[in-house]
Amino acid sequence: MPGNIQTIELRGLPALRLSTASGANAALSLYGGQVLSWQPRPGDERIYLSEAVQVDGRSALRGGVPVCFPQFGEQGALPRHGFARTAMWSVIEQRTGDDFALATLQLVDSPETRSLWPHPFTLELTVALEGERLDLELEVINSGHAPIAFNAALHTYLRVAEVEECRLEGLYGFNYQDALKGGEVRRESGDALIIDDAVDRIYHDVTRPLLLRESARALGINHDGFPDVVVWNPWEDGNARIADMKAGDFRRMLCVEGAAAHRRIELGAGESWFGRQTLVTL
Repeated sequence: MPGNIQTIELRGLPALRLSTASGANAALSLYGGQVLSWQPRPGDERIYLSEAVQVDGRSALRGGVPVCFPQFGEQGALPRHGFARTAMWSVIEQRTGDDFALATLQLVDSPETRSLWPHPFTLELTVALEGERLDLELEVINSGHAPIAFNAALHTYLRVAEVEECRLEGLYGFNYQDALKGGEVRRESGDALIIDDAVDRIYHDVTRPLLLRESARALGINHDGFPDVVVWNPWEDGNARIADMKAGDFRRMLCVEGAAAHRRIELGAGESWFGRQTLVTL
């Protein structure tokens, strides 16, 4: 039995529901080009989406997998994380087959984007659902006649049962920039990252797959094309300052994201770049 793709409305937003015969499903919002849900098995939600999310057509959606482009965080003059996560994307491809479903969304430059960032571009986000695996690929195409430089990330909010019981493995030995220590660069010395306080780090040039362990389950995380890994959790005090996040929700999420945040990606006219993130239940 083949996979299936349906056009739906989710939280009042136009979206696609991807599903497979084995019971896996994912939801992809056209607003922001953003994955909002992934269940590798029925009822086994692996993506955090805030119940207090603001859906007003202007604000970024708290949770899911926001696309950060062409700026990461506040590392520039653009709105935080750029404009892609608050833009409407269009569907350019849908494919299904024996137990898989794939959809590609596209965002191209417009008068609104050029008023913020005066460059022609095309973004394509491909989401593929197969078995207990979710693949996301972001492609950036320089459709203009001059070089461009940008940052990008797939800002993945992973849903966890209890963040204090998680172990993120695979980062040992890599340098990271600690935003909570004034941008100080340190070296990861532990065999696993344990979240017991606020964390906001950019790990540089990560070359190994990661493994997120919880008490009863594990998730493999692999990045291709993205040189960096960002790990973020606001902890209790930070959670309290986030209006669109319910009290205590910091315990239910951990951001582990593929990113090009430390250095900008440079593309000549007509060139393209891609970054891929793969999540696999183990």
